[in-house]
Amino acid sequence: MKGLVCNNGKIEVVERPKPTIQEPTDAVVRMLHTSICGTDLHIIKGDIQTAESGVVLGHEGVGVVEALGSTVQGLQVGDRVVISCMTSCGSCRYCQRGIPAHCESGGWILGNHLDGTQAEYVRVPHATRSLHRLDSSIDARDAVCLSDALPTGYECGVLSSDVHSAGSVVIVGAGPVGIAALLTARLKNPEMIVMVDLDDTRLEKARELGAHYTINSGSPDAKKQLLDLTKNEGFDSVIEAVGISATFQLCQELVAVGGRIANMGVHGKKVDLHLEKLWDRNISIHMSLVNAISIPSLLQQVKEGKLDVNSLVTHHYSFDEATTAYATFGAASTHQALKVGLDFGVQE
Repeated sequence: MKGLVCNNGKIEVVERPKPTIQEPTDAVVRMLHTSICGTDLHIIKGDIQTAESGVVLGHEGVGVVEALGSTVQGLQVGDRVVISCMTSCGSCRYCQRGIPAHCESGGWILGNHLDGTQAEYVRVPHATRSLHRLDSSIDARDAVCLSDALPTGYECGVLSSDVHSAGSVVIVGAGPVGIAALLTARLKNPEMIVMVDLDDTRLEKARELGAHYTINSGSPDAKKQLLDLTKNEGFDSVIEAVGISATFQLCQELVAVGGRIANMGVHGKKVDLHLEKLWDRNISIHMSLVNAISIPSLLQQVKEGKLDVNSLVTHHYSFDEATTAYATFGAASTHQALKVGLDFGVQE
């Protein structure tokens, strides 16, 4: 089979053996659609030291169950499934605490320690909890964002920042996970959602998808514009969706008394935490990997028409065009791209 790997900072499509069942808890999935995550770019840049050289990239995707181990429950060969970005055994101390991102025999292993989803086939360990049947009413190409982006926006952004119906929300960063936070924040019906970014095209997209206000952070008075929206009180829920020092600094300056900052960005460099300004403001700061335990509920929201999954994947390429797809995603603002999908051109 064909798989996309990273060697010495370069990606290439290589031939790999088709995966087989190795444990009774495994499934083998024939891939229909996958997508590129910002984390994949971090691997290529060498920012993530855990990623093993030569591993097939990717932890997002939709496919069809090709084979099942003897103990897998709730699935059948031929089922269309969403692949969770986090593999969960369900029984270790971390899974029992509801944080399968740190599963002792799983977590983020696909595209990190184990060959991932950017291949024609993928072996998924602990398939009972790591695969989710996809309703026939949901388009498979759009459903790839349910593997990671939407659960991340919801769990690490919306829930961690305590978005609620009477509150105000600011999301700093209008990339894929920032937009995912916007889409899932709307499920909570907050009084105000504000999106912040340097890219006017992305801000326009955010307005189309339900942001009440958008502010270009490159404006000299951007912080004043933002605080003016709250009568200088700050925001109840502040979501950082970039992963650089400047945006985390801005989030600290925007949080209201009693508010919460939720960090979603992947930080590769040191940031400053201004406790001298924050210690008496009764705020919380939360950061985490996505656990992806919200996938079933998000699937239900999509099925009921309450959550839009048609907006995040803006560019589609065939798997043979993978290098072009990565180039597009790597220069997302130039190409006006959010998520970039890869299609395998096979029948469902």
